[in-house]
Amino acid sequence: MTPGMISDALRARVRAQAGNRCGYCLARQEYVPWVLEVEHIVPKSKGGTDDEENLWLACHSCNLFKSDQTHGRDPLTGRRVRLFNPRRQQWKRHFRWSEDGAFIIGRTACGRATVVALNLNNLVAVTVRRNWIAAGWHPPEDR
Repeated sequence: MTPGMISDALRARVRAQAGNRCGYCLARQEYVPWVLEVEHIVPKSKGGTDDEENLWLACHSCNLFKSDQTHGRDPLTGRRVRLFNPRRQQWKRHFRWSEDGAFIIGRTACGRATVVALNLNNLVAVTVRRNWIAAGWHPPEDR
């Protein structure tokens, strides 16, 4: 394996640990038309590594919006805070679903900053979630 390459075995472990879903918006692999991506929680450009503890699964949209961000602004307090770490933090502690299940609501400064930074409630994501709700696939019961 060349330096900087993530092995297939490591990708498979991360995928299994993540339960085959995005760590941020909880999109399940079987519900999206693209392969979920192994992302760096702390981007390599910010000193992150290819070590297993720095990798998690993300959908293309979440990974694209996250980019090289590690921090965001809590829209309630204006404080700069670390973004949600799906490997170390519990989703339910930092987020909840709106009453209709289409929107992700931040419960904590970290959650609120992550919702904004990753644009978790963008029009496409909300529209797709509404279709998943109509199909009886959403919101996830276990998160």
